[in-house]
Amino acid sequence: MSATSRSTVGDIVTRSARRAPSAPALAFEDRTWTYRELDDASSKVAAALLRQGLVKGDRVAAFGKNSDAYVLLWLGVAKAGLVHVPINHALGGAELAYIVQQSGARAVFADPALLDVVRACGAPPGIAGSLRGAPPAGELAPGAARPAPLPDEPGDRDVLAWALAPGDADLVADEVDDRDVAQLLYTSGTTGEPKGAILSHRALVHHYASAAMALDMRASDRHLHALPLYHSAQMHVFLMPSLLLGAPNWIHESVDPARALAALASHRITSFFAPPTVWIAILALLERDAEGAGSLLKAYYGASIMPTPILERLRALLPSLGFYNCFGQSEIAPLASVLRPEEHDARPASAGRAVPFVDMRVVDDDLRDVAPGEVGEVVYRSPQLCAGYWEKPDETRDAFEGGWFHSGDLARIDAEGYITIVDRKKDIIKTGGVLVASREVEEAIFTHPSVREVSVIPLPDPKWIEAVTAVVVIRPGAAADEASIMAHARARLAGFKVPKRVFFVDDLPRNGAGKVLKRTLRARFG
Repeated sequence: MSATSRSTVGDIVTRSARRAPSAPALAFEDRTWTYRELDDASSKVAAALLRQGLVKGDRVAAFGKNSDAYVLLWLGVAKAGLVHVPINHALGGAELAYIVQQSGARAVFADPALLDVVRACGAPPGIAGSLRGAPPAGELAPGAARPAPLPDEPGDRDVLAWALAPGDADLVADEVDDRDVAQLLYTSGTTGEPKGAILSHRALVHHYASAAMALDMRASDRHLHALPLYHSAQMHVFLMPSLLLGAPNWIHESVDPARALAALASHRITSFFAPPTVWIAILALLERDAEGAGSLLKAYYGASIMPTPILERLRALLPSLGFYNCFGQSEIAPLASVLRPEEHDARPASAGRAVPFVDMRVVDDDLRDVAPGEVGEVVYRSPQLCAGYWEKPDETRDAFEGGWFHSGDLARIDAEGYITIVDRKKDIIKTGGVLVASREVEEAIFTHPSVREVSVIPLPDPKWIEAVTAVVVIRPGAAADEASIMAHARARLAGFKVPKRVFFVDDLPRNGAGKVLKRTLRARFG
């Protein structure tokens, strides 16, 4: 494709830089970047990556927490025609090694504090470097030496140093086509081994346009990004569409509700994304002191339904705040549908309607549309979709059977096109010969006044084959036992849906997007 008509990830920042070169683009800790500076710096990173001997199509893994350097590596990889492989920085050992090896990553760039994890994973890359220099002395354990370089890690192989180097970028890269692969986005692996969704530049650019329109984004927005950038939600639903529009962005290394709330006031933040668990923590702080949060206009959330009482309490404190429920999955880059602020009152449990570049249906096993109100599987066609799973032809064939992408989500759809998620296909519990949606049981138990969080899973049972089992987190200062949870559920559900067992834990295991890792719970209690 000719450069005169292409649209790549790298082109997004270049266009914003030409349109508003002096506008603030990115801030992290004490560093700030205008759009011109961000464009120039990412081109320097791209040129430096190619000087390492990497060639078009090589995979480059990113293994770190949020930072400006993390964003610069992503943009540099895209401009160089390489393929970005983001990896959850909480992984290690065999999990890290699997993604490095399965993706065929030739290079890994990590936070300095994580370089030892890369060394120990058993799959050292051919090229290794750091994202943002050596760790400050205060971050080293008493008496600890600074980490030694990896075998092929010269001291100057550092993304931030490349970005801050004086002079021009001098980028000479092979022509990047918008049909080229930009990223291998590994699924969260909540139910099994992660798969690398193959996302092209074209898919991502379409996605950014969808997100910007569906989420009412403007260049005048002021975004705070605190959820992990290795996850597609924070990177592709919020940061990249914001850079497309030329808006200012503040990045936090990780999510801290108190720090996020302070940032709302100090930076006059208007837009913030977090899962309901974080919004619940922010609400507790706001109920003590809501001063300074009045600039916030757009509250984005995903990973689960926002409890109606939480919405009502947040609205009472911040009457101008609009809520957007964002739903999707990695394979569609990831935003598929949105429930807008004005739609929450009528359909508080809905995941909304499809975003502009997504064709969404709810179908039966024969790919026929189900009647309104009936349960079926959500399927998609979209230019946002991945091209398949990296080196997994069988899984790719199954996912795209019949010419539609099969999401694995079960839902109902109404006559106006709004979907309500029932459950993941893999989370349906087959107990005593009948099917139970874990989500329905979770919603019933969540209304117990002592319950802060709940996850419902199947566990092997000699009588029921799969026993409905609840794993519950109790609110601080509250009390409940198995009998009270079961009685509460029995008053709201058919008898066969009531949990046979209840376990109590301090916290539920979650991935970077805030989704509960049910396979971890099954392994622990099964």
